[in-house]
Amino acid sequence: MSGDELNLGEVSEITDFVDIEAPPPENEPTALFLFGTNQVNPVEIAARRFRQGLAPLIIVTGGVNRHDGIVEGQVFRQQLMERGVPDSVIRCEDRAANTWENVEFTLPDLQEARESGLKVTAVSKWFHRRTLHCLATLAPELGEIYAVSWEPIYGGRLANRADWPFIPDGKRRVVREWVEVSRRVAEGSFKSIERIDGAWQF
Repeated sequence: MSGDELNLGEVSEITDFVDIEAPPPENEPTALFLFGTNQVNPVEIAARRFRQGLAPLIIVTGGVNRHDGIVEGQVFRQQLMERGVPDSVIRCEDRAANTWENVEFTLPDLQEARESGLKVTAVSKWFHRRTLHCLATLAPELGEIYAVSWEPIYGGRLANRADWPFIPDGKRRVVREWVEVSRRVAEGSFKSIERIDGAWQF
């Protein structure tokens, strides 16, 4: 399936739907929730926000990565500490096999954030909208969440908001996200969310 099999309207609709970006207000500290991956971008985002005084709590997640065998949560923790983030700031989930379990296994950590008066910021691939629905469905007491996104590399190419239709691995993932999230919201297994006033609300 080539990029030109989607027309411009479809590409625009899909891109707008899956795009998670909704950063917290400038200078507002939040708890960061890093969804597992074998790419380093989330660590760089979290370390930078920590140095700015904007990440007093960082929740890292991810079990064994199916592509390279690393334990994502443990690697995140080590990489954060190498960048000057103290272990006392980090909460580590290292058993999850999927996005739902990333959230399910960290519910006590999300509760800690809430009790500390911190809102939660999801840190994930720009198109990984299911991250937000899993948080909303499993932790509805959060009420709203922010999201900071990053652009992954597949096959040596940056799968960004403009080029994803022309990168086979990027296109497959983005279209799958759009189809799967839409289906699960319609059937009720994902809580519906809406971006209002700069945050995802539910």
